[in-house]
Amino acid sequence: DYVVVKMIPDNRLPPRHLHSVHTGKTFAVIKWESPYDSPDQDMLYAVAVKDLVRKTDKIYKVKSRNSTVEYTIKKLEPGGKYHVIVQLGNMSKESSMKINTVPLSAPDALKIITENDHILLFWKSLALKESNFNESRGYEIHMFDSLMNITAYLGNTTENFFKVSNLKIGHNYSFTVQARCLYGGQMCGEPATLLYDELGTGEDSSAAKSGHPTDVAAIVVPVLFVLLVTLGIGFVVLYMRHRRLQNSFTAFANSHYSSRLGSAIFSSGDDLGDEDDEAPMITGFSDDVPMVIA
Repeated sequence: DYVVVKMIPDNRLPPRHLHSVHTGKTFAVIKWESPYDSPDQDMLYAVAVKDLVRKTDKIYKVKSRNSTVEYTIKKLEPGGKYHVIVQLGNMSKESSMKINTVPLSAPDALKIITENDHILLFWKSLALKESNFNESRGYEIHMFDSLMNITAYLGNTTENFFKVSNLKIGHNYSFTVQARCLYGGQMCGEPATLLYDELGTGEDSSAAKSGHPTDVAAIVVPVLFVLLVTLGIGFVVLYMRHRRLQNSFTAFANSHYSSRLGSAIFSSGDDLGDEDDEAPMITGFSDDVPMVIA
């Protein structure tokens, strides 16, 4: 024996298993189940979204006959905090949950450049990778002194660099740059962090890298200068030797020139050796081949 029992739907029950499926920077996908299985008619749900930062409310209406309902909440803000309430349109019991949207990303390529009495922080514009970021919002910079265990707010800027002065010798610092926080510091971007210990006890990696080209230049420039000076002196010595050889040859040729014969007369060649004693002595060049000395 058996009996079939059909339960009377109770529209006063709350939606079941409300949870978040996916959360982005400006949206959130939520899912829930109907108050009872296999509804036989369309069910109207009220989805209330309370902005816990701005203190505002929005209500959306969702109609579905499915046992499982999925809904996307749009136009949220990055880094926001929300309270979501789902209930039937007849104001039955409710199901609720809290959602935190994904904050804006941290700025890329945060670097430090060391000057004489200050440092400069540089980073890439966040608008290059975040379509929801406007440069007019700006960035805020914080500094942590590990020796004093103190975190200080340095200020904000709409530029992609920031000057930091009055750093103490022997202190180690950590700098963070992030999208400026909104509404009392509750909507902030992810921070980019960079360690700095160049003053006194250590040297920041970015500062060390920027110092290497200067050291190399300090060595290369004097070496090149010495090479140029040496080459110049060598050219002068060669020129002077050439002038001396030319003057000696001219003086030698002039001392052996006979104006009567119109030609130059050289020695008899005794210094050439005794290999050919019977060879006739050369007394001069032929008259038909005169030597002209310029």
